[in-house]
Amino acid sequence: MKIAISRLHFPVSTLGPGKRIGIWFQGCSIHCEGCISADTWQFNTNLVDLEEVKKMLKKWLPKAEGITISGGEPFDQQPALFELLGFLRSYNLSVLVYSGYSFQKLQKQKEILNLIDVLISEPYDYKKTQTKALLGSDNQKIHFLSTLGKESFSAYAEKAPEKTLDVQFDSNEVWMAGIPISGMEKISKAFNQNGVHIKSTQAVIKKE
Repeated sequence: MKIAISRLHFPVSTLGPGKRIGIWFQGCSIHCEGCISADTWQFNTNLVDLEEVKKMLKKWLPKAEGITISGGEPFDQQPALFELLGFLRSYNLSVLVYSGYSFQKLQKQKEILNLIDVLISEPYDYKKTQTKALLGSDNQKIHFLSTLGKESFSAYAEKAPEKTLDVQFDSNEVWMAGIPISGMEKISKAFNQNGVHIKSTQAVIKKE
């Protein structure tokens, strides 16, 4: 089975408690205005064999304290998401999945939800406030779908937004993992003012 993956990183410490494996799916049909990962929207790219992804993850899983899956939109690749979650289940690590779909719509995917410990649903809305560590905007909802999820995340989910980001280096690219407060605009401006020119992956916010 093929799966479209934007990137894999370990360790990630800003998307849930502990040192986590970060899995970013490639392809998204939702296109939230102001999304910080617009580079993950395109479909029909970065296709790899799911077995190769499993091999990579097996190197990290013994050292990991959890898994966070984002994108892109994981539920746009339901068969691959289901198989990946089934593989991860045997490691007994908390699995957090982000989705821009409404919880009402996702409830139809019970087989997939049964393999997830914590789900964050609803589309990102840059106009909303941001007061919780795991949420890009406060309209998003966190769902504890298992006892492990509630035990692992209930306290963490009440924290204020993180002011730190994980930094990962891939050849000539630098990736920041986490949920920046107020998006990437302030971060990009700070870099540029110090002579470091960066290209942000944040989607354009339309002027009103």
